Amino acid sequence: MASISATELPKQLFINNAFIDSKSNKTCSVHNPADGSLVADDIQIAGPEDVDAAVDAAEKAFPAWKKTHLEVLKALMLKLADLIDENAEAIILALTTLTLGAPKSITWTIQMSSALLRYFAGWIDKLHGESWPADDGYMKIVRHEPLVVTVGTIPWNAPFPMAIYKASASLAAANCYICKPSEKTPFATLALGSLIKAAGFPPGVFQILTGDGSTGSLLSHHMRVKKVSFTASVPIGKKILAAAAASNLKRDKAVIETVESILQNTGQGCMVCSRVYVQEGIYDNFVEAYRDAMEARAKEFGNVNDPKTRFGPLVDKLQYDQVKGMVDRAFEQGDGKLLTSGNPVGDKGFWFPPTAFIEVAEESEIATKEIFGPVSVIMKFKEEDEVIVRANNSMD
Repeated sequence: MASISATELPKQLFINNAFIDSKSNKTCSVHNPADGSLVADDIQIAGPEDVDAAVDAAEKAFPAWKKTHLEVLKALMLKLADLIDENAEAIILALTTLTLGAPKSITWTIQMSSALLRYFAGWIDKLHGESWPADDGYMKIVRHEPLVVTVGTIPWNAPFPMAIYKASASLAAANCYICKPSEKTPFATLALGSLIKAAGFPPGVFQILTGDGSTGSLLSHHMRVKKVSFTASVPIGKKILAAAAASNLKRDKAVIETVESILQNTGQGCMVCSRVYVQEGIYDNFVEAYRDAMEARAKEFGNVNDPKTRFGPLVDKLQYDQVKGMVDRAFEQGDGKLLTSGNPVGDKGFWFPPTAFIEVAEESEIATKEIFGPVSVIMKFKEEDEVIVRANNSMD
């Protein structure tokens, strides 16, 4: 039987099924509220490297974890519930009472914790999808998928049951879970580490990171954390919501991928990014970077036998005339503003330079017809619902 020590307090981070020291070299202190005495002054504070390590471990564990047979997953949660019941006295006496000041007679919190695990274990084989008849021509299907990496931030006033409550729901849905207990009452939650391992949970599935507000901020801002369940004050809640709303845009990556797409095979492809919709808040910045990238790649058109050449000519005169005709008509009709257009390669063959337009009318030919050449249009949008309608409004 795995047991929790009533005298050896857990103070390290629990990452990938092992207790380890933080790479931040920072610690915090905890005092006994009953007499003010120091309980410990070396509780590890997880820093950026530790948070990344936990997220890495969770992502590595997820592919196998999500395929775990439902009965195995249920058995793991039930085993953890049994281990909690077996260690209830140590959890209450040595860990919860010591830092929270809760009387040791308050055993219901432990009973509730194990009951929560059993309750959510019962849901594991009942998480079904949904479907509706295609009475309007569309078959509607809802399928529930795990989010991968989830986080629970735990309040100091109910450290153990809240840690289990958040973990149970996440694990039952086949997510990987990172628990961040309050720095005021960390021991009961940290003690779970040995029970998690003893129950048989794979490394990286259920991890515990102690720390102060800086650790919580790192987790809530982490771009690979897909969901944060928190119980905290209103000011802290506002900070977490702001962190969740922060942009995860990788502008340079978006620029490179859209430019590479329209220039691959000289734009002669069915899935090239000939229309690029950019949210108005980042539009100017994106357009500048896009123009620079197009102009840089214009230098990579040339002799197709040269290993350094990346882009070649259009397939024939018919295709060249089609692309040039659409661009010429855009100029003649004032359909947009030219952002960039490279110089032709030589005076022979069917070379067309990388070309991009901005401020294009939604109904214009170059915005609604397939160009099939190295020509793109960049258009601004405000709201997601709006741009979906606009993107689906092309004629070809």
